[in-house]
Amino acid sequence: MAEQFDIIAENLTKSYGKFTAVDNISFAVPRGSVVGFLGPNGAGKTTTIRMLTCFMPPTSGTGRVAGHDVFRESMAVRQKIGYLPENTPLYLEMRVAEYLKYRGMLRGMPRGELAKRIGHVAEMCWLADRLRWPIGKLSKGYRQRLGIADALLHNPPVLVLDEPTVGLDPSQIRETRKLIANLAGRHTVLLSTHILSEVELICQRVVIIGRGKILAQGTPEELKSGSRTGDKARLLVDVRGPADQVKSALGALTGVENVTVLHDGPVCSMQLTGRLDGTLREQVAATVLQRGWALREMRSGGMSLEEFFVQIIDPGAAPAA
Repeated sequence: MAEQFDIIAENLTKSYGKFTAVDNISFAVPRGSVVGFLGPNGAGKTTTIRMLTCFMPPTSGTGRVAGHDVFRESMAVRQKIGYLPENTPLYLEMRVAEYLKYRGMLRGMPRGELAKRIGHVAEMCWLADRLRWPIGKLSKGYRQRLGIADALLHNPPVLVLDEPTVGLDPSQIRETRKLIANLAGRHTVLLSTHILSEVELICQRVVIIGRGKILAQGTPEELKSGSRTGDKARLLVDVRGPADQVKSALGALTGVENVTVLHDGPVCSMQLTGRLDGTLREQVAATVLQRGWALREMRSGGMSLEEFFVQIIDPGAAPAA
């Protein structure tokens, strides 16, 4: 397991007296992937991150980062990790290059290597033309870039980014997302956020935490289809044929529990709901072909990630219309 995953949390718990902020959670981040750590404010995201980055010890359970135990080998973990906190701590009176040099010296980086890495991360984070600028004169977007450049400076295998796009304008958000997506493969990234669009665009897997517990985890598509939650999956089918006959034929297929006619016309639209396995698309295509109808389109009709998130965080919430 340690060879395949760069971050492993096993039964991780953090309590403050009678209050349990993080309650016996377990998850793993595959090497070279970008994994979204998703949850509402107060869910336990930042507390979990602080345990994994050795800012605070767990009450119980274990965590490993790049093969090192966060409790017993905290210095080794810190060497292998780059951490961008939600509020990036910067010295506003310093210039960009000066700050990066200072941060590299704190990490004990050799001078020759440090100079090369400063140039490299400045190019990667689009800071090359701002190296001589005082940090206090940078926009919030550039300060976020500087925070990511600092996290990347010692070329760690693991990056933990806590709300990296909070407070940015739409253009800055797009640039930051692009940068994070480009890190995949070269680095393992745990991205803490509550912005669902970020997760769908750049994350290969998602871990959802709420009230200190892991509520769901899987790929965005798995979560949206309901395959990890017991929810029924949906398939949308457009067929040129008589709606009543199409509905009857598709309703008889294995795993289909309900067929709803969404549009009745020369081309009818059907929504199939049920425990739909991977062979259903083949069954639909074969059924339509045998009856001489024309299959116009077939697509997943699973809930959106936003719908799934709302349902799992607040099970009593009404479904979207």
